[in-house]
Amino acid sequence: MAFSSSTPGMLPTPKPASPKPLAGRTILQIIPDLNAGGAERTCVDIAEGLTNVGARALVATEGGRLIGELQTKGGIWVPFPAGTKNPLAMAMNISKLVRIIREERVDLIHARSRAPAWVAYAAARATKKGFITTYHGAYNGKSAPKILYNSVMARGDVVIANSLFTAELIQKVHRIEPSRLRVIHRGTNFEAFSPDRVGPDRVERIRRGWLTSPDDRIVLLAGRLTPWKGQKVLIEAASLLRDRGYRDVVFILAGDPQGRDAYVAELDRMIAEKNLGSIVRRVGHVTDMPAALAASALVTVPSTEPEAFGRVAVEAQAMGVPVVVSNLGAVPETVLAPPQVKPEQRTGWRVAPGDAEDLANALANALDLKASARQALANRARKHVEAQFSLDRMVGDTLDCYLALLEGQTVS
Repeated sequence: MAFSSSTPGMLPTPKPASPKPLAGRTILQIIPDLNAGGAERTCVDIAEGLTNVGARALVATEGGRLIGELQTKGGIWVPFPAGTKNPLAMAMNISKLVRIIREERVDLIHARSRAPAWVAYAAARATKKGFITTYHGAYNGKSAPKILYNSVMARGDVVIANSLFTAELIQKVHRIEPSRLRVIHRGTNFEAFSPDRVGPDRVERIRRGWLTSPDDRIVLLAGRLTPWKGQKVLIEAASLLRDRGYRDVVFILAGDPQGRDAYVAELDRMIAEKNLGSIVRRVGHVTDMPAALAASALVTVPSTEPEAFGRVAVEAQAMGVPVVVSNLGAVPETVLAPPQVKPEQRTGWRVAPGDAEDLANALANALDLKASARQALANRARKHVEAQFSLDRMVGDTLDCYLALLEGQTVS
């Protein structure tokens, strides 16, 4: 089943709404924490958008490194144990959230993760408030209990899918009324992710922190350290490229372990066994992603399981950096490549997931681009993502969903 914003039965792309009707409204988003991740970043972006139109933007969450940014942009942090998956604690959280909804005069609740979504769903029904969910991930689980647990993300009065891939997944698994389903691609701030906005001092700071020399070309994989993000596949590809004579390339694995110590040890062991210690490096979380991308010759997203969107691929294209991605999940929606388009229209490369040789071949093709071809690719890629994945478009479409639900209208 294929979806687009104009597919009959689905909520179509709305006409821009006047911001005034949202002024004075209180919207509560709920999410486990505000650390790294696309859902967390989107939560902050929507809070800023709400503040800009005069609404109150509450975020119920445990905390995280993005709390300061949330508050700087006008969002209000409501400390809340939203990350718990303990059934008893979740049951107790319902009454806590009901109290917050009533005390803060919340008009609408938007849930962005499963465990807190169950709490928010019950609290929204108890207070007769509108309930929106964003289906951020291709949630694992085929057993009946797991499907039931995941199903809360399809129980919103409006269900936002962050890609066409996610929308198809929702309908395949949950078969909801198409009129409740809306595709809103994740948005990127193209002012922040612009080559002209990143000075050489920021790039040099990144490269110095990564212990790279001025002549090194960097291949960046930015994503949390978890097996399905494809770090092992990239390590295999790095070994192949070294054996082919690529001596000036350094491979950077950027991202948080998030407690996966065994996997980190496995990566380190693999790097050591292949004698790649001088060219493959783990660098931890990156706070300045625009500068990290600007420092890179190439970005790869070699996921072995479906990405629900693929934010890094969009950000890289916005920065004019060539991208190589797995032909899996939603990432192909963001990267144009043959046979979907003509070779001269490509904005990146797609490879078979889990295939280190295919990945190495695509990385080599990208690394071998001449200056003029690289610039032409960068220009096409920037134009492509600006047209499809802007932050303004995502925020505007989301706020239009809020307004339509609050006013009891069908978005049209």
